Amino acid sequence: MISSNTALLLEICTELAVTGGKRAYAGRRAGLKDVQTKTTSTDMVTEFDKATEKYIVNEIRSRRPDDSIIGEEGGSHSGTSNYTWCIDPIDGTTNFLYALPSWSVSIGISDEKSPLVGVVYIPALDEIFSATRGGGAFLNGEQIRCNEITDISKALVCTGFSYSPEHRTVQSKRVSTFIHKVRDIRRLGAASVDICFVACGRVDAYFEENLHSWDIAAAELIAIEAGARSGDFHGGISSPAEIMIACPKIFEALSDLVCEVN
Repeated sequence: MISSNTALLLEICTELAVTGGKRAYAGRRAGLKDVQTKTTSTDMVTEFDKATEKYIVNEIRSRRPDDSIIGEEGGSHSGTSNYTWCIDPIDGTTNFLYALPSWSVSIGISDEKSPLVGVVYIPALDEIFSATRGGGAFLNGEQIRCNEITDISKALVCTGFSYSPEHRTVQSKRVSTFIHKVRDIRRLGAASVDICFVACGRVDAYFEENLHSWDIAAAELIAIEAGARSGDFHGGISSPAEIMIACPKIFEALSDLVCEVN
C-alpha cells in the first residue's frame, strides 16, 4: 500500500499530465502557429510546449507552493519542501510537430530519497503510464511487467539519437556494429515513450545518451517498478548522460554490445 500523501501526489500528477496532454493534442490538430528552435536547428519548440508547461507549473504552484519544480521550457521554482517536480511538457516535440503519435507529457516527482511518483501520458493513444516507488507500474490502471526475454538475439531494442549531427553520426555507427546481433532496432523519438514501452513489453530494451532529467524522471521509475533493470551503459548508476533500461536477463548482454564501440 502506498501512503495517502503519495496517492495524492499521483492523483495530481495524473490529472495535470492528462489535462495538459489533451489540450496540446487538441491544439496540434487545430494547427501550429509558432514553431521555434532551441539548441540546434532541429531542436524544436512549439507554442504548446510552452503553454502545457505553463499550465502544469501554475497548477503545482497553486496547489503545492512549497514544492520545487524543474521544467524543460524554463518554468522552474525553488521550493522549501522535500518534493521536486520534473516536467517535460511535450517529450518528442519533433513527433508532435509532424503529427506522429509518439509523444507524451511526462511528470516525475522525487523526494529526499529518490523518485517517488511518475506519470507519462501519451495523448494520441490515450494511454496513462504511472508508478509509485514500491507500488508497481500501471497502464490505464492495469498493472504491467516488462518481458522475461533471456536471449539478446531475440531482443527488440529501442534507442534515440542526439539533436547534434556529430553525436548522431557516432550513435548510428554504434548501432550499425550490432544491429545484426539483436532482433531489430526501433527509434520512436521520445525517451519517455521508449522507456514506458520497455515497461509494458512492447520493446525489450532501450538505451540513449545526452538526455536531460525531465526526459527520464517519470519513465525510469515506471520501468523499474515494472521489473526492468536500469543503469548506465556499463551497468553503473544511470543518469541523463547515459541510460539503459532493459529486461533484467538481457541487460548485461546488451551492455557488452553497446560498450564494444564506446
